[in-house]
Amino acid sequence: MTLNMESQFSKLSLINELLESLSNLGYMDMTPIQEKSLPLIIKGNDVIAQAKTGSGKTAAFGLGILNSLNTSSNNLHSLILCPTRELAEQVASELRKLSRALPNVKILTLCGGSPENLQDRSLKSGVHIAIGTPGRVLQHLKKGSLNLDSLNIFTLDEADRMLDMGFEEELNEIISHLPKKKQSLLFSATYPENIASLSERFQKDALKVQIDTTHEESNIEEIFYEVSPTQDKNNILYKILSSSKPKRVIVFCRTKKETADVADFLLNRNIKAKCINGDLEQNERNEVLAKFSNRSLSILVATDVAARGLDIKDLEAVINYNMPSGADAYIHRIGRTGRAGKKGLAFSFFNPAEEFRLNEIKDLTKKDCIIEDPKKLSYKEKYNLIPPMKTMYISGGKKDKIRKGDILGALTGEAKMKFEDIGEIHIFNAFSFVAIKRKNIDLAIKRLSQGRIKKKKFKVGLA
Repeated sequence: MTLNMESQFSKLSLINELLESLSNLGYMDMTPIQEKSLPLIIKGNDVIAQAKTGSGKTAAFGLGILNSLNTSSNNLHSLILCPTRELAEQVASELRKLSRALPNVKILTLCGGSPENLQDRSLKSGVHIAIGTPGRVLQHLKKGSLNLDSLNIFTLDEADRMLDMGFEEELNEIISHLPKKKQSLLFSATYPENIASLSERFQKDALKVQIDTTHEESNIEEIFYEVSPTQDKNNILYKILSSSKPKRVIVFCRTKKETADVADFLLNRNIKAKCINGDLEQNERNEVLAKFSNRSLSILVATDVAARGLDIKDLEAVINYNMPSGADAYIHRIGRTGRAGKKGLAFSFFNPAEEFRLNEIKDLTKKDCIIEDPKKLSYKEKYNLIPPMKTMYISGGKKDKIRKGDILGALTGEAKMKFEDIGEIHIFNAFSFVAIKRKNIDLAIKRLSQGRIKKKKFKVGLA
């Protein structure tokens, strides 16, 4: 790989431990948002950074936070707010990777779906970086289990979505607890007027960085279909899948009921799909997202709110079953495909009364919208989409101090599975999921159920 010498992390004033972690992770070149924002963050400036999904913004603010962290103190150094639990977990995971070479960094997520009393205990023993959703963070502030007096850096991640989701009141209350002297960072995919207003409430002389907020035309092929109220959208969806044959897809719907109906339609046609919406319990959400991430699930049908914070590698297509409310939201949706220089597909349904939405997208992207007739799509009765992996359930997790290496060692050792047959491993508090090649899942379950992980027996089965 040819390195761009002008965009290497080594030219920054980063501590050696972070440079070591970056090298071990294979992060050699900075992304544009990192190159523009990191020097400002390291210098201690307040920053407003606008960049699309998948641009590397987490590492941008994460490295800045970790670079100024003093682990000899147990005081809270940084608070990061995210719109959803899933994004908070992803940010925490990324920061843990970046801080591997740093000793004793304590990172805690403060989100709903996890017991408050366990979070209370962790906060009492000392946390360096807290990452949470506005609702749960505010609960801890109100009862005094979270204190921000010693806070050095405050970060809002995906600030535009927090406002879209109605968190403005909670954000204002959290901001009222912030110390006057602090560094403040705001990251957002879009920059509507209310973001500027929000920035004024907690930032001082913030420097604005704006990078690639639209997507390169060559990366994502975008096609729009005009669908009348009398046409069957499900059959059009099926025809799109049949003709383009993507292996992993997110279908965006407007309502929770719609997500369930579309997922049922696809399942009835032997296409492995699951919906994710606000009705799912946290454990159910974790399972669905883990399966989609590890290729045990082909299609995720989601509302915008439920899909916030997803960062799925190699997503081949996005389908807008309904048009989003604005051009910025459209850019954010389709930005989940066509990442890291790879090609992506984006299909969108619109009704005749929504032509103005296409004009908004055209004005923002500076390119014409390609409109095609859904009647010209081909139809194949026997089309199906079976994912290459299945997911194994293990009844042990973080509370049992299980690590990915422990599971991998048990599978390749006692269970005698080949390394190439094992996919992603997700470890949660009380359980774990492991992706295994579909043809070998039964053998893996049988062998591991007879073996041990860290000298202990766990229940093993098909998730």
